[in-house]
Amino acid sequence: MQPLRDEDSSSIHHDSSIPSGDTSVWADVSPLLSAACNDLQEGQLINGDNFNLFAAMSALEIMDPKMDSGMVSTFYSIDEAIERGFAPVPVSSDCTINVQSIIDIMDHLLACEATWHMGHSLAQTVFSCIYVLRPERTSSQALLHSYCRVIRATCRAVVSVVSDARTNEEEDLFTMTYGLPFSGDEDAKGLLLLNAVEETICRQLRACKATKRRMLEDAELEPLQTNPDLEESFCKALLCRIRFRKHFLHALNCMRRPQGRGLELARKHIAYCISELESVLESAEFLRLDIVENGQNEIDEGTTASGRSPIGFDPTLNKRLSAPTPPRAIKLLSWKKAIDYYVKLLHNLDQICAFSLEPDLDVVLQFVIQFQKSRPDLVARAHLQLLLVQDGKLYGRDTFLTICARSLALEVSKNHGLHTNEYILQLNQLMINLLKILCANTPWQRRKLGKILNDWSVFHVQMGITVGPMMQQDSSKASKNGDKSLVILNHIYGWLDEQINWVAIRFLMLGFDLDLYSSSDYCMVYWYMYIILWKLAERARFRVLIVVNTEERKAKRNKEYSRDMVRENRISLWVLFLQCQTCLAQGLAVMIAALRNEGMCLKSQGPFNTENEKFIQHFEHLQKASLPEYDAYESFSGSTSQASLDYLPMYEYFHDAQKLAKDIKVGYANNPDKLAEVRGLEQVAERNIVAVNLFCQDRSLKVSFEFTHHPYFATAVVRRS
Repeated sequence: MQPLRDEDSSSIHHDSSIPSGDTSVWADVSPLLSAACNDLQEGQLINGDNFNLFAAMSALEIMDPKMDSGMVSTFYSIDEAIERGFAPVPVSSDCTINVQSIIDIMDHLLACEATWHMGHSLAQTVFSCIYVLRPERTSSQALLHSYCRVIRATCRAVVSVVSDARTNEEEDLFTMTYGLPFSGDEDAKGLLLLNAVEETICRQLRACKATKRRMLEDAELEPLQTNPDLEESFCKALLCRIRFRKHFLHALNCMRRPQGRGLELARKHIAYCISELESVLESAEFLRLDIVENGQNEIDEGTTASGRSPIGFDPTLNKRLSAPTPPRAIKLLSWKKAIDYYVKLLHNLDQICAFSLEPDLDVVLQFVIQFQKSRPDLVARAHLQLLLVQDGKLYGRDTFLTICARSLALEVSKNHGLHTNEYILQLNQLMINLLKILCANTPWQRRKLGKILNDWSVFHVQMGITVGPMMQQDSSKASKNGDKSLVILNHIYGWLDEQINWVAIRFLMLGFDLDLYSSSDYCMVYWYMYIILWKLAERARFRVLIVVNTEERKAKRNKEYSRDMVRENRISLWVLFLQCQTCLAQGLAVMIAALRNEGMCLKSQGPFNTENEKFIQHFEHLQKASLPEYDAYESFSGSTSQASLDYLPMYEYFHDAQKLAKDIKVGYANNPDKLAEVRGLEQVAERNIVAVNLFCQDRSLKVSFEFTHHPYFATAVVRRS
C-alpha cells in the first residue's frame, strides 16, 4: 500500500462532504489511512475486532480489475454510451457501410450466443450489444430491429428450456439474467417483423436476378445500398442469416411442444438451419473482398465473416450487473467456431427429433448412451431431458410402472391400483432421477450415478423385505382372485436387480471417459467389470425367460395373439452382447494379473496409497451398494494372485468373446452404431489373442494398453525391449 501525498490528502479532505443522515454521520478517514500507510511494513495487515484475516481473504478487493465488478468499464452506463454515439442509429449514413455493419453485428451476435451456450454469462455476451439491450432505438431500422427482437426471443427460449430441465446446475451463470430487459412483450412480434423484412429482401433479390433496368424501373423497391453490382450478394448474405435465425427459433419452439408432437416439424426447421449455415459460410468470401489490411489468421479468429470489428458491442457495459461474482475475463468464440458449434448443436437436436419415442426402457437407455457419445452440449441435453421426462411420465404419456411392466411382457391398466402403491411411487421417482442424470455431462453424470446407487440398493432391500413374505403368503389367493399385483411386484423386484447392475456398469465405464484409471488400475477395474457384467447378464437372461414364458401363456389363452418377437430378439441380443463384454473383461483381468505376476506389467504401487486403498477409492460407491455382497477386495486378491500366462482358460475368454461377437453382428446388421461397437469388441478379442501368444513366446517384451478399437476395453500392444 502506497502512502497518500499531501496534496492528494488535502484535495480529498476539502471535497464536498456527504450529507449526514438521521442515523449516520460521515467522516473523512483519508488522514488516518495516510498515517497507517506510513506505519505499516510490507506484508502487514490492520486487524480489527470485526475484521480479521478470514474476513479479509473473503472480501472483494476494491479497484482490482480482476475482482472489482465496476473497475474497468468503458462507459459508466448504457445511456452514456448512447450519448457518446457508441451505437448510432442508423449504423452509418453510407448505405453500403450500413448494410456491411449490420451483417457484422449479426455475425458477432452469433459468436456471442455460442459463447453464452458454452457457459459464459448472458450479460457479457449477447447483451453486450446496445442494439439488443435497447431494441426500441432501432424501430426505424426494420432489419436490425426485427433481428435483435428475434435474438432476445431465442435467448428467452433457451433459458426456459435449460431452467426447466435444471441442467443449469452444471453452470449456474447460464440462466442468470442479472436484471436485464429480458422479457419484453414486443419480442414476441419479432418473427412477424423478420418475415416482413425477409419478403422485402427476397423481392429485391428477384429484381437483381432480372435485368438491372427492371430493377431501377420498379419504384416500390428501395435498394439496400447504392452499388448495383453488390446488391445481389448483399441480399444473399442477409437472407441466409435472417432465415437461419428464424428457423432456429421455430425449431426450439416446436421441440417444446408436449409429448413430442412438434418433433417432425422441428426436423424440417433444423434441416433449413443447416442449409442456411452453409450459405452463411459461402458468403464470407464476398464479405472479405475489401479486407486487405488484416492477415488470414486474424480474419479466421475474428467474430465476423468480414473480419471487421462490429459496432455497438462492449462487454464491460453490464459488469455491475454481475456483482454476485467477480467479472470473468471471457474470450468469444471465433465466427468459424461459432458456426461449427451450431452445426453440432443442430445435428444433436436432429438426433433427438429422429428418436422413435418407443415406450421401451431398454431402447430409451441405449439411445441416451449413444447420444452422449457425441459429447452434446448443455442446450441439446436439456431438450433431451425435457422430451424424456414430462409430468413425471416417459414422453409425458406412459408411467414408469407401465414401462417396467412392458419390459417384462406384463400388462398394467391405467386404473390399476399399483399406480398408487408406495413402492411404485418410489420407483417412479428413482427412474425420473436416473434419466435426468443420464442427460447430464459426463463428470456430473458419474458423480450422481455413484450417489444414487445406494438409493437403488436400499430401495431394493426394502422392497424385498415386504414383497417376499407377501408372495409366499398370498400368491395362491391372488391367483384365484385374478389379482396379479403381487406377481407384477415380484417381477419388478427382480428387474430392479438388473437395473442396479446396469447403473453400476455405467458408473465404471464412465471412469474411462474421464481418464480416472491409470494403467496400474486396469486389473482391478476389469475384475470389477467382470463381476458386474456377469450379474447383469444373468439378470437379463432371467428376464428373457420371464418374457418368453409370459408370451407363450398369452398365446395359449388367445390363439389370435401375436407374440412380440422383435422385443424378444432385442433382449436376447442384449444378453449375448453382455456375455461378450463379460468374457472380454474376465480375459483382460486375468491377462493383466498374469503380466503383473510375471513382472511384465507394473503393479499398483505408490508412496501414498496401497492397492487396497486405491481399490476402495475407485469402488467405494459400489461396495456401499453391496455390489458384490461379499468382500470384493479379498476376492479380487485371491483370484488374481495366482494368475499366470500358462493359464489356459485365459485364451478361451478371448476366443469366446470373438465367437459371440460374430453371432451378434448378424442380429445388429440393421443397427450401424451397435454393429460398429460389436466390431470393436471383436477386434479387441482378436488382438489380445495375438498378444497373449507373443507373451508366452517371449517374456522380455514390453507391454502397454491402448483403446484404439473400443473406448472401454483395452488392447495389449507388444514392443521389444
